[in-house]
Amino acid sequence: MERHEILGTPVDSLTYEDALRLVKESVESRRPLWILAVNPEKIIKAIDNEKLGRLLSGADLFIPDGIGILWAGRILGKRFLERVTGVDLFIALTEEAARQNWRVYLLGAAPGVAEEVACRLQSRFPGLQVAGTHDGYFSREEEKELVARIKKEKPDLLFVGMGSPKQEEFVSRYRKELEVPVCMGVGGSFDVLSGKKKRAPRFLQQLGLEWSFRLFTEPSRILRMKALPRFILLVLRKKFGLLKLEEDK
Repeated sequence: MERHEILGTPVDSLTYEDALRLVKESVESRRPLWILAVNPEKIIKAIDNEKLGRLLSGADLFIPDGIGILWAGRILGKRFLERVTGVDLFIALTEEAARQNWRVYLLGAAPGVAEEVACRLQSRFPGLQVAGTHDGYFSREEEKELVARIKKEKPDLLFVGMGSPKQEEFVSRYRKELEVPVCMGVGGSFDVLSGKKKRAPRFLQQLGLEWSFRLFTEPSRILRMKALPRFILLVLRKKFGLLKLEEDK
C-alpha cells in the first residue's frame, strides 16, 4: 500500500478490499487501527490548526474520502487506486462484522439516532452483534464513565459519528484506554443511515458530485464549502512550486 501526502496530510492509496483486509488483521491480532477519512475540508483544518494536524497524523490508516483528494492526486502526480468513502467503508465493515461475528459499538449523533442505525444495520446484516450505542451529547465529566462502559462491552470495532474534529479528539484521547482494535470516525454517516438525512442519488455519487446534493439539501453547508476553492488554489500552487503553507494560514 502506497502512502501519499496531500498538502501535508497523509493519504493512503488503497481499495475497499485493502481496508477490509487490514481491519481483519487488526481484529485478529488485537493490534490497534485508527481509520481516518480524509477530505479537502479536513486538510484545510489541519493547515489552519497545527495542533489538529499533529492529532490527525496519529491515525494509522488514511482513506481518500473526498473526490477532491483524487483530483489533487492527479494534479500532483500521486496515484490513488479508488475513492474510499467513509460511509461506504462503514457499511462494508458492518457487513463483514456480521460475517465474522465481530462486535460493533456506535457512538455519536443525536439521542436515538445510533439506536436506529443499529436496528437498520441488524435488519440488513442478520447476525450483526451490536455491543452498544450512545449518542454524541455528553460532557467531559461523563466521558470517563462512557469510556469505561465501552471498554466493558469489548467491541471489536468502534464507530464514532461526532463530526470533525470532535470525533478525532475522542479517539486520540481514549484509543489506548478503550483497547478497541479498530476505531473509525464516520462523521454524519449515522444521520444518513438512520434516514434522518438523504444521501445523494447513486449516479451523483459515481460522478463524485455528492457534495452538490448535500449543498442543495443543506444550504447551511455553504460556509463549510468555502474550504474547497482554497484547497484547489493550494493544490495548484503546490503543482507549480509556489506554495508556502505558512503564508496561507
